[in-house]
Amino acid sequence: MSARLGVVTIVHGRHDHLRGQLAGLRRQTRRPDVLVVVAMDDDEVSGVVDDAAPPGWDVRHASIDRMQGRLPLAAARNLGVATALAAGAEHLVLLDVDCVPSDGLVARYGELLGSLDPSAGPTLLCGDVAYERDPDEGPQPPRHHPARPELGAQEVRVVDDVTLFWSLSFAVTAADLAALGGFDEGYVGYGAEDTDVGQRLARAGGRLLFVGGAGAVHQWHPSPSPPVQHVEDIVLNANRFAQVWGWWPMTGWLEQFRDLGLVAREPDGRWVTLA
Repeated sequence: MSARLGVVTIVHGRHDHLRGQLAGLRRQTRRPDVLVVVAMDDDEVSGVVDDAAPPGWDVRHASIDRMQGRLPLAAARNLGVATALAAGAEHLVLLDVDCVPSDGLVARYGELLGSLDPSAGPTLLCGDVAYERDPDEGPQPPRHHPARPELGAQEVRVVDDVTLFWSLSFAVTAADLAALGGFDEGYVGYGAEDTDVGQRLARAGGRLLFVGGAGAVHQWHPSPSPPVQHVEDIVLNANRFAQVWGWWPMTGWLEQFRDLGLVAREPDGRWVTLA
């Protein structure tokens, strides 16, 4: 008998994207045993889910307020995982709300999680995510990030660079995520919380695997480059990460922010936002 599998997503706004994800989950060749939706400072999410989730599914709602005025992505993921575990989940799939899963994503992740050798150490599985183009560019197929190649349906690739762990679509056993300590809730808002998990994976002697057959499409939304809307989060989280791990993540963005006059660097190396 296959392990009970939970899908977890965290949401603030983007209700149409949530509907798109739920439509993708309805098409799964293997439905999740439990679906957990965590609303971050958004009272409307539960109504969207109740309207769009398939009847008869085990759907669990959770909610979390802002922390320090910022959206608590790490804490929200931990809350979603805890809710799924309380519902009996042993395998976990975490999807960002922007991601619409391919029809076989849940089945493929579940199959691979069930085949893992626990003696190999903690393992994180990441399926491919292709990005929808700006509709103003005209009809074009979603693009694949050059660092995340599209794999064959049965292909599995070991990835040495753990900084390529991105939390927008991944799967893990409950035991392995517990061994890694979940997400560090000291990261509040956007940025570095998944890079931190990748570092703990490496420290634990674990493995990052890119897997074929578990693809998703990231629904388009406007996003400045660099992401100036997240400048405060990125600065605070980069400082925390450097304090823990001794090197700076997101340096490309930080340097672009500096060139825009949004941030500066202190003599001790820390980054600060400018008024």
